[in-house]
Amino acid sequence: MMTSEIQPGDTVVLAYSGGLDTSIIIPWLKETYPVQVIAFCADLGQGDDLAAVRRNAVAAGASDVVIRDLREEFLLQYAFPMLTAGAVYEDVYLLGTSIARPLIAAHLVQIARQRGAAAVSHGATGKGNDQVRFELGVMALAPDLKVIAPWREWTISGRLEAIEYAKAHHISVAATKAAPYSRDRNLWHVSHEGGVLEDPATSPPQDVYTWTTDPTDAPSVPETARIGFERGFPVSLNGNRLPVVALMEALNDLGARHGVGRVTMVENRLVGMKSRGVYETPGGTILYSAHRALDSLVLDRETLAFKQTVALRLARAIYDGLWFSPLREALMAYVDETSRVATGEVTVALYKGSVGAEAATSPYSLYSQDLATFDGGTYDHKDAAGFIRLFGLPLVVRQRLQARGSQENV
Repeated sequence: MMTSEIQPGDTVVLAYSGGLDTSIIIPWLKETYPVQVIAFCADLGQGDDLAAVRRNAVAAGASDVVIRDLREEFLLQYAFPMLTAGAVYEDVYLLGTSIARPLIAAHLVQIARQRGAAAVSHGATGKGNDQVRFELGVMALAPDLKVIAPWREWTISGRLEAIEYAKAHHISVAATKAAPYSRDRNLWHVSHEGGVLEDPATSPPQDVYTWTTDPTDAPSVPETARIGFERGFPVSLNGNRLPVVALMEALNDLGARHGVGRVTMVENRLVGMKSRGVYETPGGTILYSAHRALDSLVLDRETLAFKQTVALRLARAIYDGLWFSPLREALMAYVDETSRVATGEVTVALYKGSVGAEAATSPYSLYSQDLATFDGGTYDHKDAAGFIRLFGLPLVVRQRLQARGSQENV
């Protein structure tokens, strides 16, 4: 992974977003090594003007620009499998940035192979998690490829200096000194970091949010929606089966309109420090709520409890960049097995920033009204007496032992 072996004229494929960091990396790479830079932009539904992204990359000095529409692959092979597991990092973060990185790394490697590149590059800082995610992806798929991480090499110390570097090289970027937020958006979420958000004692200002309605301004009347699932994957909204990207966009519009999915958290980064971020995940929050309700209907107590353990470990693996690992594959094998019965429909209610499941149906439902009803049914109440005696037997034995010890100490 040493970059000292890169020769002048070599090709480097850069994971290019069009943001501040990756925009200035293009001229920096050409000046430092120098090399030919191919900018690779993954269309994950971030909503950018991709024609403008191409123009800006060329203007910054890229010899070529590759743009790939990966929205469907992102959902079907990464985000939705994560959803079926119920993976959430530190009880809050729905992993929107984390789950996108292995997909980008896979295509970064693929393009590097196709173009005969000597190295790949990314714009992740030396303080963050993304450097690990990108580079573990490269190590898992093409360990012979060299990786250039400019933030670990150049003398630029922060985003304000990066903005000055961009100005000096006549590169147009959206970040300003007044609003120096670092943002990452895709079909699953948008994240915000930097600026005043770095002070956990300061509430996020309203100019941070770019997607969801302020819950106080959301509709004053609750709205319900029915989400259909097949083997754990969402397939329909209000009875209408939709293509996967259109379905996600519709759920995002629904959640954003009601202010659903806003989260502010201080998280533990893999590199050892705490960081503060603001996340907006409107559609994903709806899906997690609905999927949890479906799981509670179709999975027995012990299977569901162990799946929750799997979800915690899988969330950590995804956050840490271990998507292409035996651990992730083994954990997902359990999730895939439990998802065989995760077919059905869940009704959720949305109101001023909140979403909750209200009803669920499934052909694999384990719920028996005949057993659960308070009005008759086939459940024999007398059976509970023997069950309670056996279940509580260890408590009785322990109490007897304690009583005997107390008498001996008199």
